[in-house]
Amino acid sequence: MEDLSTKNETAVLVGIISREQTDDQVTEYLDELAFLAETASIETKKRFTQRLETPDVRSFVGKGKLTEIKAYIKEHKIDVVIFDDDLSPSQLRNIEKELGKKIYDRSLLILDIFTLRAKSAQAKTQVELARFQYLLPRLTRMWTHLERQRGGTGTRGGAGEKEIETDKRMIRNRISLLKKNLLVIDKQNKIQRKNRKSAVRVALVGYTNVGKSTLMNVLSKSKIFAENKLFATLDTTVRKVVIENLPFLLSDTVGFIRKLPHQLVESFKSTLDEALESDILVHVVDISHPNFEDQITVVNNTLSELGAIDKPTLMVFNKIDEYRELEEGEFDFTGNEKQNYSLSDLKNTWMAKENVQCVFISATKKKNTNEFKTVLYHMVRDIYETKYPYSHYLY
Repeated sequence: MEDLSTKNETAVLVGIISREQTDDQVTEYLDELAFLAETASIETKKRFTQRLETPDVRSFVGKGKLTEIKAYIKEHKIDVVIFDDDLSPSQLRNIEKELGKKIYDRSLLILDIFTLRAKSAQAKTQVELARFQYLLPRLTRMWTHLERQRGGTGTRGGAGEKEIETDKRMIRNRISLLKKNLLVIDKQNKIQRKNRKSAVRVALVGYTNVGKSTLMNVLSKSKIFAENKLFATLDTTVRKVVIENLPFLLSDTVGFIRKLPHQLVESFKSTLDEALESDILVHVVDISHPNFEDQITVVNNTLSELGAIDKPTLMVFNKIDEYRELEEGEFDFTGNEKQNYSLSDLKNTWMAKENVQCVFISATKKKNTNEFKTVLYHMVRDIYETKYPYSHYLY
């Protein structure tokens, strides 16, 4: 596989509009795909969409649309074609043969970004495992030059075995080894978490690029890597934080995203153990995003899958400085009704919801962060009073 970060490549994006999707939703999905491409140093030149009930089993889009894409990428010398959904091995093979360019689906693009971002031994192992699990059924596309017959001794099945079958066996062995390595790492992490069991633990969760790492820096006065790119950090970071007289452990977890490759969902569950074993969740939301409520749903669904949805949760609506309020008499006709609400309207809406404790802040501008700290302080104190009623921190 080629490293997407080594070149400034150009790409076109391809998506389909099904009956269940609106044009606005597809636009948002492709916006996110373009942001993923930008994170991988790929410049998007054009988007192609087609209305289909289901993707074409042979080429994802129809033959006419594929011909249109082929003409454009040839004329404009495009390097990569990126599809917003996962492609089957046969679709990948057929599309690559027709277009004669590198083809990436959403999962492969995310896997490339994760490969670039992984720093710790755990993250690197998880990403490598997910990558091999993705590649294994696609070897016929990735290494078509290995289709020639491999003869001689020392190969399973004797003369006539294809090299690609040998590669598959090597990859399966590598997957087995990586899984064993992850078990060792998980045991080490469990020991570390057990040693921290007496402390109250707070986990930052949220969609990718909502400002979790920035908020972590505000609370812990540290310098965690944070930038305006998707998956800026993959490794769970834990810092000790003290608000007034109360200490607690604060962890920053990997950001969630829709259509996350299922290989990564499985391999990254151990990373999200910090959320599963925490006492309090701080769910950070980018309120300036036009579809922030959809992102909340993605995060809640993942937390539900992990069994962590019922934990005490503080909703932190971040980036209020970037929320655009319409001028008097102005109306947004894009179809997104939330864009016609003022910030105070949204505050009243969310604060009126039952069992939802929330604050509205700007982590970068440090607006209302004292209010956030006060609310979090009382939540941490409640945990101390319940779990450690005789703790000296309470007196």
